[in-house]
Amino acid sequence: MSENEEYTPPKVWTWDQESGGKFANINRPIAGPTHEKELPVGEHPFQLYSLATPNGQKVTILLEELLEAGESGAEYDAYLINILDGEQFSSGFVEVNPNSKIPALMDHSTSPPTRVFESGAILLYLAERFERFLPADSRERPECLSWLFWQMGSGPYLGGGFGHFYAYAPTKMEYPINRFAMEAKRQLDVLNRRLADNRYLSGDDYTIADMANWPWYGELARGNLYDAGEFLGVSSYEHVRRWADEISERPAVERGTMVNRSWGPPERQLHERHDASDFELRTQDKIGDSESDD
Repeated sequence: MSENEEYTPPKVWTWDQESGGKFANINRPIAGPTHEKELPVGEHPFQLYSLATPNGQKVTILLEELLEAGESGAEYDAYLINILDGEQFSSGFVEVNPNSKIPALMDHSTSPPTRVFESGAILLYLAERFERFLPADSRERPECLSWLFWQMGSGPYLGGGFGHFYAYAPTKMEYPINRFAMEAKRQLDVLNRRLADNRYLSGDDYTIADMANWPWYGELARGNLYDAGEFLGVSSYEHVRRWADEISERPAVERGTMVNRSWGPPERQLHERHDASDFELRTQDKIGDSESDD
């Protein structure tokens, strides 16, 4: 069907497996596992099963920030879940997250182990567990949680809405692109107004609200999401850009965005993370590659 042909919905919708698009081979209208496969379990308290999408980066950034802050109990093993290969539909993964979406976390420091799924829930669980990056003040805490849940509610319009139709849909369609570009710009304006008078989303302190929003809106503002910076005019959101650039310079953020990444420059990929030395080895690999190119 071309863009100019009007679509008439059928009386009863049926699953069209030939609908096309980047994720057509894994999208389906039913839940549950497609195959039997157990998840690996490492030696640390926290076992993360994820991919370095914006939602996945939220959690690895927080874990690296906790370790940076001296919380040795936040040590974790991170295993890559390749969603394009359907690994999120394995029996083991579905046991951790019945919704078959990354990220998913198992806390083996409890008996029995505690599962946590949905990125916002994982951020809140870890922040409360370590009493870090979540305000204790009765006035500041609601502000932090409001921006955390704002992202959880707004993000799908940016990702599944704008991102899908602008970057991934099999054909470019004017109406959905215009509709979701308008919403993406409105959301950027919401953040820009907030950040005009505040260093971070909660105020003066860096919190899980920033960690939730930065991989989506920060990277969008920096031109690193959907290759849509010019299209959305992100340079005009100066306060979002200032906030995004500042957070990008944090060492824990740099590390967190590498974990479970399987694309882009090899020196920015760390498919699995089991120890802080994994980053050092990655740096040494990068140095070795540079020397071999001379």
